[in-house]
Amino acid sequence: MGHVRQVLAGAFVVGLVWGTVGVGQEKQALQRDYFVKPVEFNLVNVRDGFWSPRLEINRTVTIPYCFQMCEETGRIRNFEKAAGLKEGKHEGIYFNDSDVYKVMEGAAYSLQVHPDAMLRLYLDKLIAIMDGAQWEDGYLYTFYSVPHRQPEKRWTNEKDMHEQYCMGHMFEGAVAHYQVTGDKAFLNIATRCADYICQVFGPGKRTDPPGHQEIEIGLCKLYRATGDGKYLDMAKFLLDQRGRKGNRGPNGNGDLYGEYSQDHVPVTEQTEATGHSVRAAYMYTGMADVAALTGSMEYIKAIESIWHDVVGTKLYVTGGIGASGGNEGFSGKYELPNLTAYCETCASFANIFWNHRMFLMQGDAKYIDVLERTLYNAALSGIGMKGDRFFYPNRLESGGDERSPWFDCACCPSNVARFVPSVPGYAYAYKDNDVYVNLFLSGDTTIQTAGNKVKLSQQTEYPWKGKVDIRVEPEKSEKFTICVRIPGWARNEAVPSDLYTFLTPVNDK
Repeated sequence: MGHVRQVLAGAFVVGLVWGTVGVGQEKQALQRDYFVKPVEFNLVNVRDGFWSPRLEINRTVTIPYCFQMCEETGRIRNFEKAAGLKEGKHEGIYFNDSDVYKVMEGAAYSLQVHPDAMLRLYLDKLIAIMDGAQWEDGYLYTFYSVPHRQPEKRWTNEKDMHEQYCMGHMFEGAVAHYQVTGDKAFLNIATRCADYICQVFGPGKRTDPPGHQEIEIGLCKLYRATGDGKYLDMAKFLLDQRGRKGNRGPNGNGDLYGEYSQDHVPVTEQTEATGHSVRAAYMYTGMADVAALTGSMEYIKAIESIWHDVVGTKLYVTGGIGASGGNEGFSGKYELPNLTAYCETCASFANIFWNHRMFLMQGDAKYIDVLERTLYNAALSGIGMKGDRFFYPNRLESGGDERSPWFDCACCPSNVARFVPSVPGYAYAYKDNDVYVNLFLSGDTTIQTAGNKVKLSQQTEYPWKGKVDIRVEPEKSEKFTICVRIPGWARNEAVPSDLYTFLTPVNDK
C-alpha cells in the first residue's frame, strides 16, 4: 500500500502502437483503438464536495427537466406523429430530433450509476415510439416524416438539413443504452439506420459529407459496439469527402460547403481551426476516433497541427472556443474579444471530447490541462447551480445576461444532460502497467492493469484548494507506474503555449 500526499509527476508522452487489422473487414476484431484506456465513469465512485452535488442535480433535475421540455416543445410529439400515434405538423427546428437522443444518452448514463425503474420504463416508451417512426428502409428523421413521409426530400440538402447530424446523436444514445441495459431495441434502430446510410453513401454512391459533423463519432461508437467494420469505413469515408466535390446532391453536382463547415480543403490538409466551432471540434474528435481505430497518421498529423493553432492563437483563457457570434465559431488568430466572445457551451464540451481523445492517443498531460481549464471555466458556466437554467454563449464580459430556461435551438441544455454524468470518466486512465491520475476529485476507483489490480483513493477540496491526498492500494506487491498530472498552472504555465502567462508566478512549494 502506498500513500501519496502531493502531485508526483507529470504524465509523459507515449508512442502510438497499432494492431494489424485493416479497415473494411466485416465483424473485425477490435485490435486497434486508443493506446491509453479511460476508466469508465461508472467505475469511479465520487464522494466529492464539488462534483457530487452537480452529478446529483443533473440526475434529479437536469435530465427530467430536459425530457419535460422536449415534451412541451413538441420534440417528442414529432416522433409520435411520425409513428402515426398523433396528427399534426412538425414542431420546432428541423434538427430537434437530436435533443431527444442526447437526453436519452444522458439518461442511460444516469441509469448505469443510479438504477431507476421509472426512468427505464420512460426510455422503453420512447424507444418503442422511435421504432414505430422509423421507415422500413431504416431512415429516421422526423422533419421529413411529418405530417407524412416525404421520400423525395431525403438527402436533398446535406449542407444544411442535419439529417446525418441527428442520426449520429441517435447512434451515440443507442450505444449508451445498450451498454447500460443490454437491451438491443434502441441499438437495432440505430444499426438499421446506419445500414441504410451505408447503402446510400460510399464509393460509387452519394459522397455528400454532413454539413454539421457528429455522425462520425456515432459511427465509431457503433463500430465498437457491434464490431461491424462498415460503420468505421463510413466514418472515414465521410471525413475524407470534405474538401472534395465528388458526387454531391441529388444531381451529383453539389458545391463544397466552405470554411464554415470545414469543407474547403480535405481534412488531412487542414492545419488551422476555421468556421463553426462545434462542427470543427466534433470533426477533430471524429478524426481522432478514426485515427485510433485505423492507424491513420495523416489524421493525427492534421489534428495535432490544428490543436496547436487553437491552443496557441484561438483559445480563451477559460478554455472556451469560438470568438464570433456571426459564425458561432473561430475568428482570426489572436482575435479573442471579451464582450462579443461566443464560447458556446456545446463547443466547450466538444473541446473536452477532442482533448481527451488526444490524451488517449498520446498520454500527454498537456491535453488534460486544456480539458481541465475548459471543464471548470467554459463548460460548467453553461449550467446554473439549480440545474434548469442554461447559457448558450458564455461571454467573458457581460451586460447582465442571465441563463435561460430553454432555447428554440436547445443543443446546449441537452448536451449538458449527457455530458455531466460522464465527468468522472475523465479522471483516470491506464496503459499496460501505467495508471494515470488526470483530474482531482474525492472518491475512489479500482483499475485492472496488465499485471495487477490497483485501488486509488483521492481526498481533496479541489478546485478551491490545491492539496490532494492520493492513497494507492495494489492487490499484489508488483512494480507499476502511477502518472499523476502536475497541472500546468502549478508550473506557472497557464496553457500549453505562450498565449497566456501569469502576472504573478505561482510560488514553488
